[in-house]
Amino acid sequence: MNAPHHPLAALWRPTALLGVLLGGEALAAILALAPMQDDNRLVHFGLASLGIQWVTIATLCVLFLLRRPLSRLSGLRLAWVCLALFLLMSLLVATAAWHILQMTDSASGTQTAFLLRQMGLATVVGLVGLLAYRNYAQAQHLAVHAKQRELEALQARIRPHFLFNTLNTGAALVHAQPDVAERVLLDLADLFRSALRGPQRIPLAEELALTRRYLDIEALRLGPRLTLDWDVPDPVPTVQVPSLSIQPLAENAIRHGIEPLPQGGRVEIRVRTNDRHIEVTISNDLPPDRAKTQGHALGQAASRQRIEALTGNRGRLDTAIEHGRYVARLVLPLDN
Repeated sequence: MNAPHHPLAALWRPTALLGVLLGGEALAAILALAPMQDDNRLVHFGLASLGIQWVTIATLCVLFLLRRPLSRLSGLRLAWVCLALFLLMSLLVATAAWHILQMTDSASGTQTAFLLRQMGLATVVGLVGLLAYRNYAQAQHLAVHAKQRELEALQARIRPHFLFNTLNTGAALVHAQPDVAERVLLDLADLFRSALRGPQRIPLAEELALTRRYLDIEALRLGPRLTLDWDVPDPVPTVQVPSLSIQPLAENAIRHGIEPLPQGGRVEIRVRTNDRHIEVTISNDLPPDRAKTQGHALGQAASRQRIEALTGNRGRLDTAIEHGRYVARLVLPLDN
């Protein structure tokens, strides 16, 4: 999927689940306090709470089990399917509740009237829930675009610096090593093509290949001043990551770590995976005057915000100085 994550993934986060449960309890309390109820309000609250939680939990479970086929639906169709599943679960729970009331001689009126009342209430609640989720999705969409605009503004300042250096490198190699000069220009085209694609998710192997192209260009420019150390599993895990999530970290390592060092230094790239996350670590040597490393902050702040927005706050970027080296550690969730 090119989406940063499943469109309904927010429903299965702990905070969202807690909000759904508390919202259900609030609705049960409102029903129990309704003027038409008798004095057994605590009993009504317990029954309403039980029914509402059964409906919400069952609906969330079905949505989770059907998450893969549902991810292929458009936003409007997905909304109607979710509402239909919610109403279906409400009908099943209401039917079961009616039969329980009949067995305890607590039923009043007809089954049709009871079911119509419950379905009417479920329809109103479902529509309100869809409206709330629509507002949340729009807010997330706007947040992603805002972070992307911030990153583009930052890249607009960085790209000329890299572009001029690369063109100078290519010009110097045109006569002596034309094949190498051609490869440099092709790699440069790939880098800019990726930067212009906008926010999306791409295979990890593609993002690492993009980073490798960038570092190869810088290796030609810096020569023996730059040592690269790659530690990447073979084959590369088949997972999706936000585009331009690793390359900017390598760019920071070059600009603020290696370039200020007269003798150059080493950049290490490590990739590790487990059942839940992928961890990409990029470390670089530091100049003697560590104040110069403050240049990392601006680019990494934009990258951090963009990664959090594109992964729904499930990814993170941590930075630290470890054993005299600057370390940027990118942790991204694995989509199952």
